[in-house]
Amino acid sequence: MEADVKARLAPCGLHCGKCFAFRDGEIHDAAVRLQTYLGNFAPYAARFAEQLDPVFGEYPAFAALLDYLAKADCGGCRAEKCKYYKNCEVRACAQEKQVDFCCDCPEFPCAHTGLDANLYQRHVAINRKIAETGPEAYYATIRDTPRY
Repeated sequence: MEADVKARLAPCGLHCGKCFAFRDGEIHDAAVRLQTYLGNFAPYAARFAEQLDPVFGEYPAFAALLDYLAKADCGGCRAEKCKYYKNCEVRACAQEKQVDFCCDCPEFPCAHTGLDANLYQRHVAINRKIAETGPEAYYATIRDTPRY
């Protein structure tokens, strides 16, 4: 398996590289660039809220979210426990069972993932695709698509 594929896809099959918490991801990089482009926009936003459109009054909340996205510090589920899904048990289980993906486990699908119902369904569907096509082929189909 290609190292990049394994580094980007978590054992559950989600694309860590597209996660907002991933420090080497596109969302982080775009947030940092946007902060750079905006520079010291806050005083202008306040003026624009009065003179142009009240939506600019929402800039402080937008700036706070942008700052959060720019401070992404997760190395991905293969490097550390998931910072996005706090109850996720998939990484620890995959390490214990020495499998790359849940679909490699004879117990898949199982009920001890710690994932909520919606994410669990997505995880099962993704792992079935990985089992059917292989990790590289699956990654090729989702590499350039949004995660959310």
